[in-house]
Amino acid sequence: QVQLVAPGGGLVQAGGSLRLSCAASGSDFSINAMGWYCQAPGKQRELVAAISSGGSTNYADSVKGRFTISRDNAKNTVYLQMNSLKPEDTAVYYCNVRSVDIATLADFVSWGQGNQVTVSS
Repeated sequence: QVQLVAPGGGLVQAGGSLRLSCAASGSDFSINAMGWYCQAPGKQRELVAAISSGGSTNYADSVKGRFTISRDNAKNTVYLQMNSLKPEDTAVYYCNVRSVDIATLADFVSWGQGNQVTVSS
């Protein structure tokens, strides 16, 4: 199964930037889509951005034009560049990786440990 390591997050002032990263490791797996979710206090977890294995991207309306998702397939890593941050972006951000076990063709969904992002006004 795939393990995820996702350092990053922190406290930033409104208008500032942060970059999150999430690296996948394991054996005998193939990664498909990767993405980021966020969960603010008292709210449901929601999709922020996703990127396919071919590089197609999708963003939540609230972050379009401010956040950029990218991936480095050689490093099995997905990034989320967050610019022009707003206080309402404050949440725990979780990376999400969809992978396939090559030995069994079983599908897996892996979650990062969560990164607190706090944007002060």
